[in-house]
Amino acid sequence: MYQVTSVYVICGFAALGGGLFGFDISSMSGVLGTQAYVRYFDNPVSERQGAITCAMPAGSLFGALASSFIADKYSRKYAIQVAALIWIFGSILQAAVRNVAMLVVGRIVAGIAVGIASSVVPVYQAEIAPKEIRGRVVSLQQWAITWGILIQYFIQYGASFTGGGPTNPNQGTAAFRIPWGVQIVPAAVLLAGMFFFPKSPRWLASQDRWEEAIRVLADLHGNGNLHHPKVLAEYQEIEEALRFEREEAISSFKALMAPRMLKRVILGMSIQMWSQLCGMNVMMYYIVYIMQAAGIGDPLLTASIQYIINNVLTLPAILYLDRIGRRPALVYGFFLLMIWLFFAGALQAAYGQVNTPETQTKTNKDITWVIVDKPAVSRAIVAFSYLFVATFATTIGPSSWTMPSEIFPSQIRAKAVSLATASNWGWNCALAFAVPPLLYNINWRMYMIFAAFNGAASVHMFLTAPETKGKTLEEMDEVFDSGRPPWRSGPKGSRLDRLQKEIEDGKVKVSAPAEADVPLSRV
Repeated sequence: MYQVTSVYVICGFAALGGGLFGFDISSMSGVLGTQAYVRYFDNPVSERQGAITCAMPAGSLFGALASSFIADKYSRKYAIQVAALIWIFGSILQAAVRNVAMLVVGRIVAGIAVGIASSVVPVYQAEIAPKEIRGRVVSLQQWAITWGILIQYFIQYGASFTGGGPTNPNQGTAAFRIPWGVQIVPAAVLLAGMFFFPKSPRWLASQDRWEEAIRVLADLHGNGNLHHPKVLAEYQEIEEALRFEREEAISSFKALMAPRMLKRVILGMSIQMWSQLCGMNVMMYYIVYIMQAAGIGDPLLTASIQYIINNVLTLPAILYLDRIGRRPALVYGFFLLMIWLFFAGALQAAYGQVNTPETQTKTNKDITWVIVDKPAVSRAIVAFSYLFVATFATTIGPSSWTMPSEIFPSQIRAKAVSLATASNWGWNCALAFAVPPLLYNINWRMYMIFAAFNGAASVHMFLTAPETKGKTLEEMDEVFDSGRPPWRSGPKGSRLDRLQKEIEDGKVKVSAPAEADVPLSRV
């Protein structure tokens, strides 16, 4: 069977799994403001809406924890296909929904798929990509998330005009059934397309399938030449790293608790935790409520601009993350997010008021704190929301997926990344449930809480996150075990480059497995 060998195409296509995450984030925001949703599900607000929204991240938490068992035993490739199948089933349940209970079940099932995909896709991308572009191609996961958010939101925005429009009290259920059904399409494409992509060479090596591993490496990084110096150097690096891991018995969940690994596990889980506590997904899930509170005339349309900003400004991060590095993006990104939230919260506090019967309208009746007749203030709040999203898109979004996927040894990478991603989903679930009552009960103070989280995250990343750009996955032991504090840069260059040069000069001899010269049947 034909197999794709372009790293960009492989990693870009696999990022469709991230697109499912984006569809998840946006799957509620566009329908919350429609009368079809409000009427059919009996106006769910506060805790009830929180329970509906958090059903998917709850399923994702389970999916993330289960992902390593599938990815380690059956391969990263097949784990992504399993995720696509589960997503299709969950989407069918949502599109055919009859009541709140069925909606919650459908979202939990789809969430399991998102949990698996969001854990395994970055690992697959990191293990496929050369070190020079690893940050770029893993960042495609974040870009796919923004595309999923954007596409799903506009599908929902268009569907909201069915049945007389979003304000028609008798609007039909097509307003939410159409977008929830259409999200089957990307999963079906992902399921079918992955048949034409290779398994991870590092996974193949971990299974002692060395001939297949080096052939995949040759196809990906040596134009099919098994004896290319870069291919042979990478092959030896992987072989030596696996030998060391096996000697040290680094292969089980118990190994994650060893002192030299525990600090990496905590870092990976913390990055994903802070990416949720920064408040970005709150903006994505409940932006309609935030715009309503700011007194915006068309909150659905104004919110859509935020999704476009999120998508467009992720692209510069993809292009420059391997130049700028992961550490600056994390430290300065969280600091700027803190600034924008403090400003937005201060404006809400200074110019907002309790939403009384005199100030209530059809669109803001479920909001307790509003900006009334102060268009300049409303525009400023929207502007700070846009700056917040722009900052996240160019810094935290891409780096929060890239770093956790690259800092762990091969034998425990899937397990450790599953824990990091489970941290993401655990906090995502908690926030999805907590934010509606927070918005309802403490209003503008919620901005201050998330601003404080971002300040803490910036300090934490400064103290614990070393720079990983330009290093191979097998060099991460040197990065983390050197004894240097994270704020001090390590030696320039990569061990792989030096080994490749020695192979080219004939100083080091590395041979491919003899069987690898024989064409393999590819599946």
